[in-house]
Amino acid sequence: MDKNLKPETIDWQTLEPDRVFTALHSSEAGLTADEVTERLRIHGPNLIRKTKQDGILRLLWRQINNSLIWVLLASGTLAILLGKMTDGLVVLSVVLINAVIGFVQEFKAGQAIEALSGMVPQNAIAIREGKNTTIPASELVPGDVVLLAAGDSVAADMRLISINNLQVEEAALTGESMPVEKNTASVSRDAVIGDRTCMVYSGTLVTTGTATAVVTATGMGTELGRISDMLESTVDLETPLTKKLDEVSTYITIGISVISVVILAIGVKRALDIAIPLGTALKETLIFAIALAVGAIPEGLPAVVTIALAIGVQRMARRNAIIRKLPAVETLGSTTVICSDKTGTLTSNEMTVTELWTLQTRCRINGSDDDPLGSFTIEDRKVAQLPEDIEDLLIKATLCNDATLHQEATGWHITGDPTESALLVAAAKAGISIENADTRFPRLDSIPFSSENQYMATLHGGAEKTIILKGAPEVIVSRCHTAGQTTDDPQQIIAEINRMGSQGMRVLAIAGKQRDPGAPDMLSPDSVKQGFTFLGLIGMIDPPRIEAVEAIKACHRAGIDVKMITGDHRTTALAIGKALNLAVSDQVVTGAELATMDAAILQQTALTTNIFARVAPEHKLRLVRALQKERHIVAMTGDGVNDAPSLKQANIGVAMGITGTAVSKESADIVLADDNFASISAAVEEGRRVYDNLIKSLAFLLPTNLGLALILIYGIMFFPFDPVKKVLLLPMLPTQLLWINLVAAVALALPLAFEVKEPDIMHRPPRNPDAPLFSGFVVFRVVAVSLLMTAGTIVLFTMKYQQELAASIAAPLVLAKSQTMAVTFVILFQIFYMTHCRSLKDSLLKIGFFSNPTVFWGIGVVLALQGLFVYLPLMQRVFHTAPLSFTEIGLTLAAAFIIFPAVSLEKWVRSLLRRSLKDSA
Repeated sequence: MDKNLKPETIDWQTLEPDRVFTALHSSEAGLTADEVTERLRIHGPNLIRKTKQDGILRLLWRQINNSLIWVLLASGTLAILLGKMTDGLVVLSVVLINAVIGFVQEFKAGQAIEALSGMVPQNAIAIREGKNTTIPASELVPGDVVLLAAGDSVAADMRLISINNLQVEEAALTGESMPVEKNTASVSRDAVIGDRTCMVYSGTLVTTGTATAVVTATGMGTELGRISDMLESTVDLETPLTKKLDEVSTYITIGISVISVVILAIGVKRALDIAIPLGTALKETLIFAIALAVGAIPEGLPAVVTIALAIGVQRMARRNAIIRKLPAVETLGSTTVICSDKTGTLTSNEMTVTELWTLQTRCRINGSDDDPLGSFTIEDRKVAQLPEDIEDLLIKATLCNDATLHQEATGWHITGDPTESALLVAAAKAGISIENADTRFPRLDSIPFSSENQYMATLHGGAEKTIILKGAPEVIVSRCHTAGQTTDDPQQIIAEINRMGSQGMRVLAIAGKQRDPGAPDMLSPDSVKQGFTFLGLIGMIDPPRIEAVEAIKACHRAGIDVKMITGDHRTTALAIGKALNLAVSDQVVTGAELATMDAAILQQTALTTNIFARVAPEHKLRLVRALQKERHIVAMTGDGVNDAPSLKQANIGVAMGITGTAVSKESADIVLADDNFASISAAVEEGRRVYDNLIKSLAFLLPTNLGLALILIYGIMFFPFDPVKKVLLLPMLPTQLLWINLVAAVALALPLAFEVKEPDIMHRPPRNPDAPLFSGFVVFRVVAVSLLMTAGTIVLFTMKYQQELAASIAAPLVLAKSQTMAVTFVILFQIFYMTHCRSLKDSLLKIGFFSNPTVFWGIGVVLALQGLFVYLPLMQRVFHTAPLSFTEIGLTLAAAFIIFPAVSLEKWVRSLLRRSLKDSA
């Protein structure tokens, strides 16, 4: 074998077997030991390469590599250097807590490549030096001759040399819903994987028959290896929320830096004006800068976002959507396009007989695919008793059949070929007793179905011996000496075959003839060549899930486009697309057509087309990327290995939990426990609810941080320096600010994550991914509430501080009590404001005061913690607080309540404006 030959670069499906052997320098006797050793050295073991996952240190680094975290780290370190050990350690502990939360979330590294390697079987039977040898599959090399049998997993990509009734299950690789019949005839260079009937591929499964094949590619050179490479080339995109939060973090960091420099200059200038030494002035003003950073940064935000998403995970799990990656919860709410696989996702992945046709009657069957209960309609009328010709057609289909149908405690169970199983279910729906038919017409002999013959034949006893023929319509019709009463019957049958095929049905024909009583009880190919009477056609399809139809309607109402991307044929895809209301026209684009498109045409096609057929993995990947270039948030559903790269590339990958391969599950963000497309609609609803509630939490948190920053800015600009101690009077200390930001704010923000969904949640379009995180109204609300909180805190602190000094109370106690009162005011202010954040536009009366009991638990926890903050001696030492009297608490409560009527008034005015605009429209 040429050392420079790269087997993966040759179109093996175009070569005849003898030319394949020549190109690979092999023969039907297989390779020698020396040849195997040399080829292993050149091509390496037959393994899928594993990608090294990020280590623990890299994961930890990602948690702190954030602008806000760097500001906090610098603030905490600077506080320790300035002698403020407690303040510094508290700030640094906040960084540690956030890093731990993020690390735990991210310590779920994708195992897609490992799952791919697990698909390669352990052993294979190869012919080496003329002898059958069982070897580890990892030792297969190009040129090896391999024996395949039913039940074997294919260990490498191979060109078939000889076959015997070979069928291979390729659904995981191609999306084909049925096993593919294989042959040895070469095909064209541009044939997609599903049409390369002379090839078998690594990771697929032999369901029927035997074969001899020569290995053409191993390891990373196989189609499975190509998918592995595509998985490595895909990137996990940031979610819309994380992008916006990063932008907010950047703006906050820049704002804090600029303001800190300006305030530092102002503070130093003021200190020097009263003869405070430069060193002391810098030290005291730096303490203020630390306080400003601690107050302005929403330290509790990462915890609130993570926990809110985790709550969404629990709710989605109850609706059969298992979240593997936490940010996927929010991304679902912003999805604009869902690209769905067909087989097993939009359809049930089980064949169902939907139509029976004879020369006299057309009959349609309703009912689920695996349940022998259903109804029959003829000319749009239900019938209780089937016509004799239809009943005879079904009886013959059950007799010429090797599948079994039986009932157990858990329901009906089917074993055997999916096509034959569907025939038994159709007969059971008609009330035909399969056991009774077998008894009346015992089988005497049979010719099994083979891909070469395209038929199955059975010989039955009884009153008269009968041969039944079942198979491909063109084969069966050609063996019928009469098709009925008129000379036009053959054309009529052909027209009906074409009609069924155009509707995406798989069509079988049934024929029969009487056997000469003196003939032997054996069948031969010659005995089934001619003389049959045509009995009818049976049309079957892998039907759409009923719930999928409703789910797609719900997605359309929510402004979400749904596109079907399948490996099936054009006609089948179009028929299913029409049944799902996805086909606005007869437009179906195939993978071969996609392969010839440039980027611009591809992007336009991706936007305007809803059905794609005969699509390969690289085509799916290109479609997802094309939609993403058009600023779409793409969800991709699928269950096969072929779906894995696009699942990983998509903004949100959704795998099937029951039929899904390990590769698809590991590549996905979400796994549907029930394989039901309808669960996606429910998950989108939950995703939107999570996002709405996160915005409510942010609208609650950010006024606190802005207000605290404004309080400290006012203090540095206008509060006095103590001329004796040479320190700046601060309305709050850094540790007190952390108390507000972490303990109180988080405990009050989290209950908002449990708020009920908004009434219009699935009747509004997806949010624009380019839109700002906060609307103009939310920005106005944040600023207005911040100013109100700042004014209340400054007035209350100043009033209390001056009153206590005037009463000749010791200055340290006065400062501690005034700061405690200021902190308590902010906490109570937050409680009243939080109740208004339960809905940003509606009043408490409209949403239901008790619709979210968690709110009251949050308020209770905060009040209890604040009581400890004020009155527990340990807390007083750590946070420099002082106990407040009942009168002081009452005054603080009355001052904090001002936010409640203020926001109520604002909501009322805005509701009047909305009503006015609606009436004018």
